[in-house]
Amino acid sequence: MKKADVIIIGGGAAGFFTAINAAEKNPNQKIIILERGKEVLTKVRISGGGRCNVTHAEFIPRDLSQNYPRGEKELLGPFHTFMTGDTIEWFEKHGVELKTEEDGRMFPVSNSSESIINCFLFETRRLSVDVLLNQSVKEIQKVDDSFLITTTSDNFSAEKIVVATGSNPKIWKLLEGLGHTIIPAVPSLFTFNITDERIKDLAGIATNARIKIPKGRDVLENNGSLLITHWGMSGPAILKLSAWGARTLESLKYQFEIEVNWLENISEEEVLDELKSLKVNFGKQTILKHSQFELPKRLWQSLIKATGISDTLTWAEATRENLQNIANQLTAGIFQVDGKSTFKEEFVTAGGVDLKEVNFKTFESKVCENLYFAGEVLNIDAITGGFNFQNAWTGGFIVSQNLSSPDPSQGGD
Repeated sequence: MKKADVIIIGGGAAGFFTAINAAEKNPNQKIIILERGKEVLTKVRISGGGRCNVTHAEFIPRDLSQNYPRGEKELLGPFHTFMTGDTIEWFEKHGVELKTEEDGRMFPVSNSSESIINCFLFETRRLSVDVLLNQSVKEIQKVDDSFLITTTSDNFSAEKIVVATGSNPKIWKLLEGLGHTIIPAVPSLFTFNITDERIKDLAGIATNARIKIPKGRDVLENNGSLLITHWGMSGPAILKLSAWGARTLESLKYQFEIEVNWLENISEEEVLDELKSLKVNFGKQTILKHSQFELPKRLWQSLIKATGISDTLTWAEATRENLQNIANQLTAGIFQVDGKSTFKEEFVTAGGVDLKEVNFKTFESKVCENLYFAGEVLNIDAITGGFNFQNAWTGGFIVSQNLSSPDPSQGGD
């Protein structure tokens, strides 16, 4: 039986950050990280295309929390304790300088996730944190004031444990055995598969648009950059919609209609007025040939063809019905979604430990004393852009400060 003060299950971002901060606060603690795989920090290594999107340049707690479809309310308090500015300061203090890109994402100046990995490995060695590989956890028991953990090869005991395993169904099952409720996991952050003549040969074209799902009880709507792909639609507007609608879209079995306003915030009535003005002022101009509303030319032409008007029709020749059809196609085009696509390295799920069962001042379980959580093992997930890592840093830091509070009955040892 190997004993420790704290055992952290999961050798990922949240697990390492928890361990390092706990060891810095109280160097006398014996801390062990158990990793089921043969290497640690695998998600850190591949995130952001190998650059590691560490966090996002959002410095107001409430604004930051609004990037979490699940966890927005619960993370608001924790973000007042540790958020983006603290993350930047922490990494700089530990030898990793970050930079901000135009879209707000923050990466190591080195443009390599190895900077983060090397930092974490160096710190765990410096602080004498034991990192054990190939330790797949099979059982977690609470016996008196200790946790007994059985892995494929060893037995461990500790007074406090931290679960930082991300979306791991086997660990969720063990947590159910300790009294926790698990919200079933469904995919989040995915692209839409759409087969439609209007976008068939337009892969690579991007424009700002507003997307909404016109049917169903939950009104789902989002705007931003939309990217046409070989398999359908992607880009931030689609990914955000998929995140906020993760459970609704799963219930629809990923078969549903979306309404696309290719002009984002311009209404159908405003478009119709502009088209009438074009009819008066540019009567001789061929409708198909000249793109309007700053739309990419090939997209404009494809949408115009979808209205059924001839290639040679001029604005002067356009009927009221023609103009109405164009306005409708530009602002309220209906597309049928038939399935989803996810990218394995960016795969995110909605689901995990029920947030009602966690004290977010400490990230400790409300149903099992001295059991803590950090990262995506909880029913918390974010949109793309460094927010999921920020959840890991915030949770890990707060857990670490509570793990290392000396027990008065033990005289601070």
